[in-house]
Amino acid sequence: MIIWIDADAAPTDVKEIVFRASKRLGIETVLVANRPVTAAPGYANVRSVTVREGADEADRYIVITSDPGDLAITADVPLAGLLVEKGLFVIDPRGEEYSHDTIASRLSIRNFMDDLRGEGMTVGYTSPYSPSDKKAFASTFDRLLTKAIRKAERKQATETKPSE
Repeated sequence: MIIWIDADAAPTDVKEIVFRASKRLGIETVLVANRPVTAAPGYANVRSVTVREGADEADRYIVITSDPGDLAITADVPLAGLLVEKGLFVIDPRGEEYSHDTIASRLSIRNFMDDLRGEGMTVGYTSPYSPSDKKAFASTFDRLLTKAIRKAERKQATETKPSE
């Protein structure tokens, strides 16, 4: 199991929460970005991957190299849709879980807002990352990480179980 972070826009608070969990649990964590992102010193299980410049290159890398049961953190709704379809646990930095039940409506809203912006309309804004966002992320991350670990353990037990 691997934790993937779409690192181009991930808040520092999110990365710190994930790094601590990665260190405590010995889980590999990969930061993927279009520019060099330094993995935090002292966290042996954390590494970064820099992909070539270009729209969606980091997204493509995560989709291609991730596996079902991995956990991903991204604010990119189209990427989240691809990862949910592939069988990953996916969360955004504000603590919202992307799932088969929620991804279609999230994509629809995102596309609608993009259409409005394309027509020149000013539509809302994203509020600054807040302590309540951090708390929501930590809570959802803990819950999804537990699910991902249990799924990995069940998969490993099934793979190592001798056939009868």
